[in-house]
Amino acid sequence: MAVSAEVVKQLREQTGAGIMDCKAALTESAGDIEKAIEWLRKKGAASAQKKSGRATNEGVIESYIHPGSRLGVLIEVNCETDFVAKTDAFKTLARDLAMQVAAASPRVVKREDLPQEVIDKEMEIYRTQAANENKPAAVQDRIAQGKLDKFYQESVLLEQNFIKDPTRTVTQVITEVIAKIGENITVRRFVRFHLGE
Repeated sequence: MAVSAEVVKQLREQTGAGIMDCKAALTESAGDIEKAIEWLRKKGAASAQKKSGRATNEGVIESYIHPGSRLGVLIEVNCETDFVAKTDAFKTLARDLAMQVAAASPRVVKREDLPQEVIDKEMEIYRTQAANENKPAAVQDRIAQGKLDKFYQESVLLEQNFIKDPTRTVTQVITEVIAKIGENITVRRFVRFHLGE
């Protein structure tokens, strides 16, 4: 089936997907835009993992100022092309991530960004707590590791539960947007300002 350029353009505007992906989706779905969107989502979820190594040099710096102007966030969210950076799906994600940082106050973007001395100090505290609870030595490390995992979930942006839907993590939300738009997305950095801190 031949697909018109106008329909491809319409699907591209709705999804942010690439031209060739839109053509393939419309061909597979016999020109039905709703079915094409579903096809793109299914294909995107499988390919999101493949995109994780691709360079992300475009994007936005999003800001969020909490009502009352006592709390503010700046966050840099990157994608592969300026076209995607202008889509509603990408802008919405960036806004949601800025609100996430404001509400959940993470320390870092990803686990690897935490200084080793912070991790070591937390493990020492958790081991001491387990020892003080008279837990067997064999169990103390497992308890400490479990508490460290909980610390990561609270301190690392990508591992936090998403404030708008706590059944998903921030990483899962980002992966869903990657699947939808067909480009890699990364959170480069953020800064959180709280008046008086």
